[in-house]
Amino acid sequence: MKRFRARRHRKEADEMNITAFMNLMVILVPFLLITAVFSRTAILELNLPARAEGNPPPQQTLSLEITIRRNVLEVGSREQGVMRRIARRADGKEFHELSELMQSIKSSFPDKVDATILAEPDTAYDTLVQVMDSVRTAEIGTGAKSTRVELFPGISVGDAPMGG
Repeated sequence: MKRFRARRHRKEADEMNITAFMNLMVILVPFLLITAVFSRTAILELNLPARAEGNPPPQQTLSLEITIRRNVLEVGSREQGVMRRIARRADGKEFHELSELMQSIKSSFPDKVDATILAEPDTAYDTLVQVMDSVRTAEIGTGAKSTRVELFPGISVGDAPMGG
């Protein structure tokens, strides 16, 4: 028996219909571009406290320390202790008060450029950044006439001592 092999006529492949896919892309690409979140990342340069080993640093007239506690911001120095306590509030006005205090300290010590911020372990990141902003710079004036002034840009960050 012979097998008949039927020769099939090869048809040319039909063109692929991509109309539906193109319609999807025409709608999807603008939607994704509109809903995309474009963020700006800011980087702050920090100086970590040096180790206690080696030669001690030369004595300064003021070692400014801002301690962030759960209910209070303590501003002081190693030499003088706590100079002022600023109560934490829900409305965030303590950062404005801290900024004004930093401006008065800067007027007393114009050559001073460094400060140490000590934070408790459960301090919120946002709180730490707002304290750093209040210590680094201040905005003087209001509206279009405001000027940003540098206060203590050399910020070191560390852990707050227990208690207080």
